[in-house]
Amino acid sequence: MSLLLKLDQVSKTYNGQRGVQDLNFSMERGEIVGFLGPNGAGKTTTMRMITGYLRPTEGKVLLDGMSVHEQGRKVRSRIGYLPETPPLYPDMTVLSYLKFVAKLRDVPAREQKHRIDEMVSRLGLIGREHQMIRSLSKGYKQRTGLAGAIIHKPDLLILDEPTSGLDPNQIMEIRDLIKELGENHTVLLSTHILPEVSALCSRVLIINQGKLVLDGSPDSIGNSMEDAFQVHLTVKGEADYILPILTSWGNTQEHPISVGMHKQSGGLLELQLSTPSRYDYREELFSMLAAEHIPILEMKKQDQTLEEVFQKLTMTEIKDGSELSSEESEKAKKEGRKRK
Repeated sequence: MSLLLKLDQVSKTYNGQRGVQDLNFSMERGEIVGFLGPNGAGKTTTMRMITGYLRPTEGKVLLDGMSVHEQGRKVRSRIGYLPETPPLYPDMTVLSYLKFVAKLRDVPAREQKHRIDEMVSRLGLIGREHQMIRSLSKGYKQRTGLAGAIIHKPDLLILDEPTSGLDPNQIMEIRDLIKELGENHTVLLSTHILPEVSALCSRVLIINQGKLVLDGSPDSIGNSMEDAFQVHLTVKGEADYILPILTSWGNTQEHPISVGMHKQSGGLLELQLSTPSRYDYREELFSMLAAEHIPILEMKKQDQTLEEVFQKLTMTEIKDGSELSSEESEKAKKEGRKRK
């Protein structure tokens, strides 16, 4: 893979206060990257700077080494953007809207019919071409918005809450579409639905109060932030017999292991074992239980979930005087838009 997008020391100031500060990250071609953060963290501001809608106060946004803001339309023509509320015209039909967007996006006239037919087929809009947009369901409006965002075959596709307000079936359909789009586009996906990120994304960026606080894969970030090594254990036997054995063994280890909450049900005992260090003690635990003839049904390392990592990172307030609270950030953004 090769580098497609790069943000270099990007900051955005609203009314003298920073909404986004010193963002540095890049995206490779073919990546689907989840972009997470609480309300007011700076996600939408960042996406608008990437698309060229907003200009950074400091720093550069580069696509293939070219400045999104200095080289204007040439660069922005390679970006597709679907905001949380798709910019649709309710009095147009799906077909007339796609024709309008194709012309707006400078799709060559000889290619427009083929490209529109491709979008209708690819986005599951067959049979809806002549339907008024106002009469479409929320799911089909999202599909129509996606079709408009990719009709010019952008290199980079930016999606802001693409499944917001959809029912479970529609969410699954849009997720499948995003997976398919990721085969031909680089995708930056902003969402509050964290399982969506785990299911779709190869990488996660978390922003809090305008600063990037994490960059990593969904599988690795939980383990990297662990401050203890925890194991969920299910064995066959009675608590009165097994608990003293485990407690005694845990107290004799180089890194003492505590035996936490347990549940006895139908001859099975479920336990949570933990040590403050990151030492992996599963092999020793297995050998001890086998020597005591205690049947093991399950032994599983417990990693922090993406939800737990997100909460840990975004519940911490940055109090250096330069950051905005969520409410202040939203207010500043609104004031900035009014001035424009």
